[in-house]
Amino acid sequence: MIEKIATRDAFGDEIAVVGGKNKNVYVIDADIGKSCKTGEFMNKFPNQYINVGIAEQSAAGVAAGLATTGKIPYVVTYAVFGALRMCEMIRQEICYPNLNVKIACSHGGLTPANDGASHQSIEDMGVLRTLPNMTVIMPADYHATRKLVAASAETYGPCYLRFTRDAVPVIYDENVLLEIGKAHMIRDGRDVAIIANGDTVCLAIEAAAVLATQGISTRVLDMHTIKPLDVAAVLGCVEDIGTIVTVEDHNIINGLGSAVCEVVAECGRGIVKRVGVQDQYGMSAPYERLLAMNGITVDNIVETAKNLKRS
Repeated sequence: MIEKIATRDAFGDEIAVVGGKNKNVYVIDADIGKSCKTGEFMNKFPNQYINVGIAEQSAAGVAAGLATTGKIPYVVTYAVFGALRMCEMIRQEICYPNLNVKIACSHGGLTPANDGASHQSIEDMGVLRTLPNMTVIMPADYHATRKLVAASAETYGPCYLRFTRDAVPVIYDENVLLEIGKAHMIRDGRDVAIIANGDTVCLAIEAAAVLATQGISTRVLDMHTIKPLDVAAVLGCVEDIGTIVTVEDHNIINGLGSAVCEVVAECGRGIVKRVGVQDQYGMSAPYERLLAMNGITVDNIVETAKNLKRS
């Protein structure tokens, strides 16, 4: 049986390690630390922990102030609040002055599932990737999350880290090497490329395995950082293969698929098909059903890739 762990759990485990190594690391909670897994950090480092209550916009201002004194604050909340309710403050108080603030959010994409559309953040990465100076990351699993959270503490500048509420398959081991801004090639292939991030990377891996049984060789990239996008990795897919399927748990408008399409369009060659959340809100339903409603399934990825190869 494949082990499944929510990436928010990985964040909680790693931020407690990071906080012990660097006393300048702070957590700014918006009164949902239990859900966002900051309890261990709070207990270990009470002097590095601030709970502002249900006041995300205030959390952004507190974090900005701390950053001006050399601290490395992580504002921790749900993605719908951390990306959207805080958006103006992130722009004006964090990105514009280019402060070293991290926005670490659970409940990204459709994984809030039964919590319904109000808590399913399907627009967040697209909104925040338009802000200058902002880095946007969604790790694929437990070990990827720990590596990228640790790297974020060592990387200066505004950063948005998006985690899942629901458990997702563990696909890497603890020795995986990941670099912010660099795609990770999981397998190479010559017929079609699948570029995915976050909780959809496991689906891309499964789809590639199915395609292999049908004689279709597939390159699979984990594009955990959608800003700055690994342009060289995308161009490599265009040069070597020419056909790309993007897969994401995010609105296909302005997310990973859009970012890849921008690169491909500018180089003037290649074909991209986007698999992701259609331009619609979710509902209260099991996670797998919500994915299926949007075509984010292994079967649809396989069929999309096969159609591209035929074209």
